[in-house]
Amino acid sequence: MLKKYGWLIAVLIVAGFYIGRYLYFMPKFTNGRSAPNFTAKLIDGSEFELSDLEGQYVFLDFWGSWCGPCRAQNPSIVALYQQYQNQSFTDAEGFLVFSVGVEKDSSRWARAISQDRLNWRYHVMDQSSSLKFFNGEISSLYGITEVPTSYLIDPQGQIIGVNMEAEQVARLLDQRLSK
Repeated sequence: MLKKYGWLIAVLIVAGFYIGRYLYFMPKFTNGRSAPNFTAKLIDGSEFELSDLEGQYVFLDFWGSWCGPCRAQNPSIVALYQQYQNQSFTDAEGFLVFSVGVEKDSSRWARAISQDRLNWRYHVMDQSSSLKFFNGEISSLYGITEVPTSYLIDPQGQIIGVNMEAEQVARLLDQRLSK
């Protein structure tokens, strides 16, 4: 009996593995959900809440100085920020990038911010004791299981995009520019 259905069992095990992996890495929040608020300390030492940015479009980016794909996408995020930081929108006061560094080492994180020219104000380090399980406070709140992970948040604090490429964010923002 096992010989007869062995191939089926193998296929089911492999399929189960890939379905489980897909579900594990799927972002916890989807479009239309409210972005969970959090309080954190910015890189300059000041306390800050995400909800303080309501009224603006916010690109919430979870990344790591140790993450090759994160560092590779940083130039696109910098270009996006430079293009839209001073723009006027029909339904928002502006556009900001908010970076959450999932890190163990603050000096490496600060060095990566400088090297990659991430020149926006909103940087927080989400200290994680294990970069395998992303157990920092903010990462846990958002259910982060991999980086890079990003959310585009609208002026009312609703998630309107998950893991969008910079070009997709630009198209969405272009539609909302003041004429």
